[in-house]
Amino acid sequence: MSDSPVDDIKAKALEAQVIEKLRTVYDPEIPVDIYELGLIYEVEASAEGKVNIEMTLTSPACPVAGSLVAEVEAKTRAIDGVSDVQVDLVWSPQWGPDRMSEAARLQLNM
Repeated sequence: MSDSPVDDIKAKALEAQVIEKLRTVYDPEIPVDIYELGLIYEVEASAEGKVNIEMTLTSPACPVAGSLVAEVEAKTRAIDGVSDVQVDLVWSPQWGPDRMSEAARLQLNM
C-alpha cells in the first residue's frame, strides 16, 4: 500500500497486530478462533493505520453475522495505531472446512 520500505514495515507490523487480535474472536458455535477457522480472507493495513479486513462466515444463515462483524471491527479499532477500519463480509469464495488451519482441524478432531 505504500512506496517506502519503512512504511511497508509499519504496515506489516500493524497487520500482524490485527491478526493477533483476530485470534481472540470466536465463532460462538465452534470453539476455534475465526482466524484459525479460515473466516478471515485478507488483512491489509497501511502505515497510516487504515485497516481493511475481508471475511466470511461459515454460513450465510449464521445467527451471529452482525455481532461477529461488529466484534472484528471493534477489536481492530482498539489497536494502537489504527485510524480507520473497513470490514467487508463476503461470500465468495464460499467458506469450507478446507480453509481451516491444521491446528483448528486437530482441535476439532477433523
